Amino acid sequence: MHDVLYQYLPVGLFLLVAIILATVVVIIPKIVAMSRPDSEKLSSYECGFEPFHDARIPFDVRFYLVSILFIIFDLEIAFLFPWAITLGETGLFGFWSMMIFLTVLTVGFIYEWRKGALDWE
Repeated sequence: MHDVLYQYLPVGLFLLVAIILATVVVIIPKIVAMSRPDSEKLSSYECGFEPFHDARIPFDVRFYLVSILFIIFDLEIAFLFPWAITLGETGLFGFWSMMIFLTVLTVGFIYEWRKGALDWE
C-alpha cells in the first residue's frame, strides 16, 4: 500500500501547489489593491461616446444560433483529427460511428439553414 501512495506523491504535490497558488492569486489582490471607485470608473464606456442604450438589451437569437453552430463545427473538427489518425485501429465500427456523428451534424446544419438562422437582413 505504501508503494502505491508513493507513486501518487507527485500528483498530490502538484494539486497542493495548484491550490495554494490559486488561493494566493485570488486573495493577494483583494488585500493589496486599492478600491476607490468614482462615477467615471463606474460609468459605461462605448468607444468614447456616451452609451446610446441600456447595455442589457436582448440580442437577436440569430447571434446565439450562429455561435452554437460555430461551437458544433469546432467540436467536429476536434473529433475528426483523432478519428482520422486511429481509423486503421478502430475499423468499421469507428468509421460508421463517425458517419453517424457527421450525419447528425449535417441534419442540424440543414435544419438551421432551412429555418433561416443563417440569413442576415
